[in-house]
Amino acid sequence: MTHRIALISALTIGAFLAGAPAEAKGCLKGAVVGGVAGHMAGHGKMGAAAGCAVGHHNANKKAKQG
Repeated sequence: MTHRIALISALTIGAFLAGAPAEAKGCLKGAVVGGVAGHMAGHGKMGAAAGCAVGHHNANKKAKQG
C-alpha cells in the first residue's frame, strides 16, 4: 500500500512539473506548509506534495490577477 501511494504521488508531481513551468516560490512555500501539516498527521511527504500543488495553483492565480 505504501508503494502505491508513493508511486501515485510521484506521478502526480511529475504531471505538474511536465505540464507547465513551475512557479518555484509558490511550490516551495506550499510544500513547507503542507509538509509541516502532513508531518503532524503522520504523512509529511504527501502533505508536502499537496502543499506544492496548492502553492503552485495559488501562485498562478495571483499571476493572472496582476
